[in-house]
Amino acid sequence: MARTTLTRTVLAAVSAAALFALGACSSDAGTQTGGGGETNAADDGVITLGFSQVGAESGWRAANTKSIQDTLTAENGFDLKFSDAQQKQENQIQAIRSYIAQQVDVIAFSPVVETGWDAVLQEAKDAGIPVILTDRAVDSSDETLYESFIGSDFVLEGEMAGQWAAEQYDGEGYQAVELQGTTGAAPAIDRKDGFESAIAGSDIEIIDSQTGNFTRAEGKTVMEGFLNAHDDIDLVFAHNDDMGLGAIEAIEAAGMTPGEDIKIITIDAVKDGMQALADGKINYIVECNPLLGPDLADITKKVLAGEEVEKRIVVKDEAFDQAAAKEALPTREY
Repeated sequence: MARTTLTRTVLAAVSAAALFALGACSSDAGTQTGGGGETNAADDGVITLGFSQVGAESGWRAANTKSIQDTLTAENGFDLKFSDAQQKQENQIQAIRSYIAQQVDVIAFSPVVETGWDAVLQEAKDAGIPVILTDRAVDSSDETLYESFIGSDFVLEGEMAGQWAAEQYDGEGYQAVELQGTTGAAPAIDRKDGFESAIAGSDIEIIDSQTGNFTRAEGKTVMEGFLNAHDDIDLVFAHNDDMGLGAIEAIEAAGMTPGEDIKIITIDAVKDGMQALADGKINYIVECNPLLGPDLADITKKVLAGEEVEKRIVVKDEAFDQAAAKEALPTREY
């Protein structure tokens, strides 16, 4: 399915001549002029970008990593330096400091959690290295510490999930449990807030909520705990597909039918989740598009060319019921 961006114009691929011009007017790698001036790549025209990924916790993250690695290639004028933080903020901070020491042209990362970034981002700013946030935002009062955020509206995703739940199940007295993402992570905070605001006024009640850290294994474990603690669960809201798939395993092991005995709503719309939706084991999925590599490449080139960029670039996410999942699956990219 084609990606749609709400607040940007997609740039055409940069030509070899444009890359040469960028390199010809550059000075030392990682330098930046103040006051909205031009930031330049190395003299050979190759853009060295250091990227710190959250981890490899889900199918969504794997698709996101593949999009970045497939796009930021030598053929496209990039030298990508990639690191996996294994869901630890200290690993990301260490990676960012390593990129600063290497004097890369640009640093990009998907923050493990929202807070605690000001010091290291100030170090990047002092070194004249622009920072681009992907997928997840940071909670900072100083927006000059980064150039742009590229990703989804997590609050809206939660709202879309909650609105569908309220439309389908209000009046049924449903008791819901929530599988949260990693504590302190932007999608976990925002999806929870969005879902709760959307079901407010309905008779859907969240009776338990715990983190499953966005992983299938922990989603299964937490769901097993929910099933042991409650005998009246009607609905599961999982902050991502992987935790929802783990919940399916726990529900089936308990002798119940997911999608029927217990309804399931998730967010992401990766292939495994979409297949479970098509099979009737999940009831509704809100998309979170992971294919951010082209956006990151475009914004990086604009920043280094000294062009103005949007501070917040939000991609459009769709939503799927069973029929829509069956239609989308044959051409699904992730």
